[in-house]
Amino acid sequence: MSGKSLPDRLKDKLIQKAIERKIKRHEEEVENNRKNPLQESLDIPPAFYRFDQHPGYKQMQIIHKGGEQLGIANPFFRVHEGIAGAATTIAGKSFINFASYNYLGLSGDKRISDAAKKAVDSYGTSVSASRLVSGERPIHRELEAALAETYQVQDAVVLVSGHATNVTTIGHLFGNKDLIIHDELIHNSVLMGAQLSGARRLFFPHNDYKALDRILSEQRQNYERVLVSIEGLYSMDGDFPDLPEFIAVKQKHRVFLMVDEAHSFGVMGEHGRGIREHFNVDGKDVDIWMGTLSKALAGCGGFIAGESALVEHIKFLAPGFLYSVGSPPQVIAPCLEALKIIRQEPERVQRLQALSQYFLKKAKAAGVDTGHSQGIAIIAAITGSSQSAARLSLALYEHGINVQPIMYPVVPEKSARLRFFLSSEHTEDQIDTTVQILAQELKKII
Repeated sequence: MSGKSLPDRLKDKLIQKAIERKIKRHEEEVENNRKNPLQESLDIPPAFYRFDQHPGYKQMQIIHKGGEQLGIANPFFRVHEGIAGAATTIAGKSFINFASYNYLGLSGDKRISDAAKKAVDSYGTSVSASRLVSGERPIHRELEAALAETYQVQDAVVLVSGHATNVTTIGHLFGNKDLIIHDELIHNSVLMGAQLSGARRLFFPHNDYKALDRILSEQRQNYERVLVSIEGLYSMDGDFPDLPEFIAVKQKHRVFLMVDEAHSFGVMGEHGRGIREHFNVDGKDVDIWMGTLSKALAGCGGFIAGESALVEHIKFLAPGFLYSVGSPPQVIAPCLEALKIIRQEPERVQRLQALSQYFLKKAKAAGVDTGHSQGIAIIAAITGSSQSAARLSLALYEHGINVQPIMYPVVPEKSARLRFFLSSEHTEDQIDTTVQILAQELKKII
């Protein structure tokens, strides 16, 4: 017990309380003088918190305004008012159409539409869940089995988006100890998948398997897994790789080979079975077959075909499949029906190939620069600048021909072009008319 007297103890308490009050007043003054953080100017540039100030958006606006000043109408997001095949209707006017991937004319075929309607009646408009938990339907496995049989491999898996198929497959299967090496003209979806994976990325000159061999000779030993990614038919140029040579390089260096058949399946080969049939190679010689359902198969989505270990891996672990709803019945059923029709009617494929060669021959004879186009479904018309490509597209549109320009930065400025997508339903008369007008307008613009 303290030896201080009562008056002294009271005095100490009063002093202590006085000190505490003084400290409290000081703290209150400091708090009152402190600026509200929400009112402080943080000096953050608007581009970091406003979408209308985003550099990409501002660049897009500059392009749009430049087009307006040059009298070039925006050629994108035109509304098709019905089925878009060899012909289409836009703003109430009929056009010869070269802007759709309806290569075999199956989108709009009554059998395809009936299959979609029947699937809706049987399963509804959505499977309402990831396939892993409760979204599985019989038609999913029927289509996958049919695709695996077509490629002569063990299994296949269907995903809801073609772009996401590449992103999630590559992004999941490869990592930071791996290498992804691809053709310099590979699709954006492969690039995004490589970026997601964290693997090192290299590219080789277009379709140059010898350059690929040299790069792998130098680099293979530095990585665990190596993926080589090529396309079956390149949509910008309409050309294709020498698949047997790429398979030989793959086997020499013990790497994985992935072939993106988005544009080649249903288009190449005598029966439309793709680049594998075109070169008569064994399906098992390619590790990952990728394709889309939105073109020759008249649906939407993507697929991976290969050995069972690959497919199971994707179905149980790849986020783009595991955490995504299953493809709806009205998309899967038409694809299954389209695959049956392609098998039953190979003449559709042969007609497409013949018309494509006809277009290419006519275009070259008319002096059109068709670049590397091989005359299989896709024909390029190189204009040399984005402005000339846009002007040419508009000129053809005014003549009743719908074809889209491809401009910088999608392709280098000097490689700006129009891309003509052929359908088995086009006629030689439509092609004659188109090439004649194309040649005339090219002379005016270039």
